[in-house]
Amino acid sequence: MTNNGANLGFEQKLFQAADKLRSNMDAAEYKHVVLGLIFLKYISDAFEDARKDIEKEYSDPKNQFYVREPAERYGIIEDRDEYTSKNIFWVPTKARWDYLQKNAKQPTIRKLVDDAMDGIERDNPSLKAVLPKNYARPALDKQRPGELIDLIGQSA
Repeated sequence: MTNNGANLGFEQKLFQAADKLRSNMDAAEYKHVVLGLIFLKYISDAFEDARKDIEKEYSDPKNQFYVREPAERYGIIEDRDEYTSKNIFWVPTKARWDYLQKNAKQPTIRKLVDDAMDGIERDNPSLKAVLPKNYARPALDKQRPGELIDLIGQSA
C-alpha cells in the first residue's frame, strides 16, 4: 500500500507544535499542552458543525421545525440539549476555538485556555478532572499557547 501523503500536512503541523515547545520543556510536559489544544480544537470543530446543522434546520421555512423569530432561533441554537442529544460536547462561548484564536495574541491567552478547559469540564461532567488546565503556569512561555493555537488553527 502506498502513502498518498494525505496526513502529511497535519503531521507536519504537530511536529512544528512540538518543536515550538521543545526548547523550554520536556516531552512529558509538552505533549499535554499540545494534545490539550488539539482536543479543544476537535470538540470545538464538532460543536460548530452541529451548530451549523441546527441553525440550518431551524432557519429553513420548509422545515417542520422552522422558527421565524431570530432571537428565539438563537436561543434554540444556544441550547445545550440540542448538542448533547446528538452526543456532541457542549462548548461554552469563551471556550470555542474561534474565540481563542481571535485572542491568541493577547497576553491573557494562557488564562483564557485554562478557563476554556474549566468551562468545558463544568458543562460536560464526563470530562470532569480530565482536561489539562496548566497553561498559565510560569514554566510555559507566555507566547507559546497563542502560537500553538494559530498553528493548530491553520491545519484545519
